[in-house]
Amino acid sequence: MERYSSGTGKRIKKQRKDRWGNRMAIIGITLVVFSLGVVVNVKSASMKKKNLEYQEREAFLQQQYDQETNRAEELKEYQVYVQTKQYIEEVAKQKLGLVKPDEILLKPNTKN
Repeated sequence: MERYSSGTGKRIKKQRKDRWGNRMAIIGITLVVFSLGVVVNVKSASMKKKNLEYQEREAFLQQQYDQETNRAEELKEYQVYVQTKQYIEEVAKQKLGLVKPDEILLKPNTKN
């Protein structure tokens, strides 16, 4: 007695082939998904590193901006001071050696 007729034997072989093909497809898909996961993980790590570098650079640039803003304010104050009569008198005394008409200039004697 033969268990399988010729038609059902082909069907069983085809089912086995289909199972093998399905397994290979699942293994292939699993490998692709795993590979994508690895790539995403690596890229994520590099993006985090770049993000930290950019945050440090941003903090440094913000510090420089604050310093320059303070310097600009100091220069504005100095510009106002330069236009005062007091500044003009100081420059005249120090650089030009000028004195007011009611001032007496005393110079120390230099003895060697």
